[in-house]
Amino acid sequence: MKFALIGYGKMGKEIESVILEQNKDDEIVLKISDTNLHELTVENLKKADVAIEFTQPNSAVSNIYKCFEAGIPVVVGTTAWLGRLEEVKTQCAVQNGAIFFSPNFSIGVNIFWEVNRKLAQLMNAQVQYDISMEEIHHLEKKDAPSGTAVKTAEVVLEELTRKEKWFLRTEKNQLGATEIPIIAKREPDVPGTHIVTYTSSVDYIEIKHEAKNRRGFAEGAVMAAKWMVGKKGIFEMTDLLGL
Repeated sequence: MKFALIGYGKMGKEIESVILEQNKDDEIVLKISDTNLHELTVENLKKADVAIEFTQPNSAVSNIYKCFEAGIPVVVGTTAWLGRLEEVKTQCAVQNGAIFFSPNFSIGVNIFWEVNRKLAQLMNAQVQYDISMEEIHHLEKKDAPSGTAVKTAEVVLEELTRKEKWFLRTEKNQLGATEIPIIAKREPDVPGTHIVTYTSSVDYIEIKHEAKNRRGFAEGAVMAAKWMVGKKGIFEMTDLLGL
């Protein structure tokens, strides 16, 4: 297989390592970083079987559209662009494209979401428990809360009917009875930690996912990229993992 890596920072280099370790016959035909953005062309993208995109929210959608135009599937790990998801879905249909997106490609995180879904169902009747969330990432993380934390909150909100929305908790704002607070911390060398806590007057229940490194994210992205070859449409990790 031939891969295009749109975004060649820490994640891009980890993805490259996974690709080359898994199959020495696979080839990375395009690597785009801030130093060679002029090489991100439809013509160059056509040399690849699939693209993996890990860049910034302000460039993700235009990168996706170039992949649609080139006729290759794109796996998107960039977060904080989903406000334009409906627009991207429309364009995907118009151009008969293929996109796989997820706020987190870790298999463990996707299982974490399903466990939280089930727990929220059980907690729906247990009104004595209140919920809070916390996420911790490295200092270079741009968005807060993280895409993974937002997805976790959305999963819970689908099941926990006494809560209506999430909000980013700071020292200044106040918690509302129908809100889920998310605390976002930035610390050196933290790949990603997410904690969901239910607290009552007598106990608490905590579910935690802590990434040891970026490897799990990279392996999931490569798995998705290989799975996407030959497909058309819009896909997520639930499709890949059968969750």
